Amino acid sequence: MKRFIVMAALVLFVSGAVALAPSNPPAAQGPITLSIIDVSGDLSSTRVIIENYQKANPQKIKTVNFQRAPAPELPAKIKAQQDAGRVDVNLLLVGQDAGSVLSANGQLVKLFPQYDTLFPRDELSEAGKVLQAEGEGFLLPAVVSNGGPVFIYNPSKVKQPPKSADELKAWVKANPGKFMYARPANSGPGRSILCGLSYILGDKNPRDPMNGWDKTWAYLKEVGESVEYYPTGTAVTLKEFAEGTRWIIAGIMEWDMKPRAEGTIPPDSKIFILPNTSFVIDGHYWAIPKGVTAAEQEIILDLMKFMRRPEQQVLTWKAFIGPSIKAATLDKAPADIQQLVKEHWRPEYTDMEKKYKIVPQLPVKDLIAAMDRWDKDVGAQRIKKF
Repeated sequence: MKRFIVMAALVLFVSGAVALAPSNPPAAQGPITLSIIDVSGDLSSTRVIIENYQKANPQKIKTVNFQRAPAPELPAKIKAQQDAGRVDVNLLLVGQDAGSVLSANGQLVKLFPQYDTLFPRDELSEAGKVLQAEGEGFLLPAVVSNGGPVFIYNPSKVKQPPKSADELKAWVKANPGKFMYARPANSGPGRSILCGLSYILGDKNPRDPMNGWDKTWAYLKEVGESVEYYPTGTAVTLKEFAEGTRWIIAGIMEWDMKPRAEGTIPPDSKIFILPNTSFVIDGHYWAIPKGVTAAEQEIILDLMKFMRRPEQQVLTWKAFIGPSIKAATLDKAPADIQQLVKEHWRPEYTDMEKKYKIVPQLPVKDLIAAMDRWDKDVGAQRIKKF
């Protein structure tokens, strides 16, 4: 009997020790299918990097499935898979909109500080460091720029572009339906106006959308009376601008240069920047949803590391948003990419840090609150889904 008690205690001790022992992620068994959803437009910057990784690592990546979806729909889509216990998507390419919601919902694998040594913070540009801090440990910066807001206009229709926020408001009222920006929850330029106006207008606290943006909310509501509708994506604003339906649209650096380079909007399109503008940093992230297997996570982390290599990051210049890594300067990009960027660059974007304040995006909870309030108080019945 005594021997039985000792043996039972030993079994309990061993089983308890096994349960408490830290588990190491198992090595992936054979190549995986990489299933990606892009809700930020990041593939225009990083698809070539993903394809380069697949070519270099056929033993890790079997096939890659690319999907695109509207940013506001992603959290619910991922939650449905997580609730069902079967997460089919293993890599998310998100902007600050979907990224902030997914992070706040607890739907993402936390990357930092666990992987600080794998992704050293010192590799990042200053804007990249700001972007990573905004991600609160769940989001890995892929590409980044100084963002906006800038305003893109048709010089054949707008002979004298507005020179102040008051002049812009007066112009919009005098030209109903000719100004457009997209719903902020779906659009980088839309977010740049939403979060940038508080600096331009001199609001009480640009970092507090609920209690410090009285001027911003009043301005957006008044301007909104002359806006025909708000599309759920930047692409619609570019299309209608190119067609001549809209004469002034919201922009950021990326969405000014890339559409001109691709012929989406006329090459002679111009921009104006309002006085007191602070440029709100814009960028894209990579994230892993909870529920992805440890074996798949191992390969995705390796892909993320590959994406951070300077020789891969320089390829992102082609999409005009730019690398998150400070070593990936334009002069190290392929000659054709250097030429493309120089051809569509504007003098307004040179030495920006000397001309303007560069500020971070709102923290996750505040950005969600700002986007929700815009939906209720400004967008209301004028949001049009495509």
